[in-house]
Amino acid sequence: MLSVLANRTYRHLFVAQFVALLGTGLATVALGLLAYDLAGVNAGAVLGTAFAIKMVAYVLVAPIAAAFADRFNRRKMLVTLDLVRAAVAIFLPFATQIWQIYVLIFVLQSSSAAFTPLFQATIPDVLPDERDYTQALSLSRLAYDLESVASPMLAAMLLAVLNFHELFTGTMLGFLASALLVVSVIIPSPKPSKPRGIYDRTTRGIRIFLATPRLRGLLCLNIAAAAAGAMVIVNTVVLVQSGFALGQRSTAMALAAFGCGSMLAAFALPKLLDRLPDRGAMLGGATALVFGLLCSAIITNYFALLALWFFIGLGYSLVITPSGRLLRRSSQAEDRPALFAAQFALSHVCWLLAYPVAGWVGAKLGLSMTFVLLAAIAAIAIAAALSLWPSQDIAELEHIHQELPEGHQHLAGAMSVDGGFRHVHEFVIDDYHSEWPGRAI
Repeated sequence: MLSVLANRTYRHLFVAQFVALLGTGLATVALGLLAYDLAGVNAGAVLGTAFAIKMVAYVLVAPIAAAFADRFNRRKMLVTLDLVRAAVAIFLPFATQIWQIYVLIFVLQSSSAAFTPLFQATIPDVLPDERDYTQALSLSRLAYDLESVASPMLAAMLLAVLNFHELFTGTMLGFLASALLVVSVIIPSPKPSKPRGIYDRTTRGIRIFLATPRLRGLLCLNIAAAAAGAMVIVNTVVLVQSGFALGQRSTAMALAAFGCGSMLAAFALPKLLDRLPDRGAMLGGATALVFGLLCSAIITNYFALLALWFFIGLGYSLVITPSGRLLRRSSQAEDRPALFAAQFALSHVCWLLAYPVAGWVGAKLGLSMTFVLLAAIAAIAIAAALSLWPSQDIAELEHIHQELPEGHQHLAGAMSVDGGFRHVHEFVIDDYHSEWPGRAI
C-alpha cells in the first residue's frame, strides 16, 4: 500500500491531508473546552448547534463551490482555502460571545466544504492507475482513523503544558503546513468545461450522481454507513459511562476499537478489491453493519462492546473507502469536482438525518430500540442498493444517440441505425449522455 507514496505529488498531498486533519482534531478538542469556558453547563447545546452549522455548511456550500472549481487554478484554490481556515483558527481563541463561535465555525466549515471535495477530485488525476488510486483511498481512510486516535492524545499532551486556547495555534499550523505542501507540487487542472449557467453548474454533480445506477446504490449505502456511524459516535459515551458505569478512558478505548476495525479493513481493501467487485465488498460491509447493530441491541458487557465496535468499524470502512473508485469511474475529469462535491453533500445529508435519530430516539425509547430501528433503516437501504445498482456493472455499454448530427466528433466509428447512431464505449453521464442506456438518449 505504501508504494503509492513514491509519487512525489501524491506524497505531499497525503501529508497535507494528514496534518490538516490533525489541526482539525485539535480544534475539535479546543472548541469543546472553549464552549464550556463560555457557556458552562450549556456547553453541550453550544456544541450541538456548532455541529449542526457544520453539517449545513457541508450540504449547502460544497455544490456551490464545485460549480466554480473549474474556473480557478486548483492549487491556488486549495492553498487559499487552507489560508482561510488558518485565519479562522487564529480568531477562535479571541471569541468572547457564543454567536462569534457560530460565525467562525460557519466560515471554517464552509472552507472545508469547498476544500475537501476539490482535494478528493484531484487525487484521481494525480494517480490515473486504478490500483494506485485504490491504495490512495485506503491510505486516506487510514489518515482519518489515525487522526481520530492521534488528535485527542496530542491534545492531552499539549494541555499538560499549554492553555487550551493555544491548541488553536496547532490548528493554524496544521492548515499552514497543508498550504505549504500543496503549493510545493504541480497539481493537474482539467480544462474548463463549456460555459454553463449557475444553476446548471451548481446542480450538475447531483444530477450526474442521481442519473448513474451505481451511484444511486452508493447513496443508499451511505445511509447504512451513517446509521451505524451515528450510533457509535453519539451513544458510545452513554453505553460506556451510563450503561457500564465506566470512565472516560473506557469511552476512548471503545471509540479506538471502532477506529482499529476501520483501519484493518483499509489495509485489506487494496488486495480484496483485486478479487471482489466494489459492489460485493460494499454490500458485504453494509450487511456487517446491520448485523453489528442488531447484536448491539442485546449487548451486556463492555468487552462485547469493544468486539462489536471493532466489527462495525470493519463494515464501515468496507462501505466508505471504495466510494472514490465509483465516483472516478462515473465521471469525466472535468466533472469530478462537481461529482465529489455531490457525494460530500449527499453523504452529509445522511449523517444529518442519522444523528438526530441516534440521539433523540435513544433518549426517548432507549438504546436497544434505537439499535433495532437503525438496523432496520440500514437493511432497507441495502435492499434499495441491491435494486438500484445492477449486479452486472459493466463499464462499456452499447447505446444509441438520436439527436447528435451525422459527422459529430463523438460518433466516430458509430453505426447508423434506424433513428440514430449506435456505438459502444465506457459510459458516464456527461454532455453527450444525459440518461443511462436502456432509455432514449
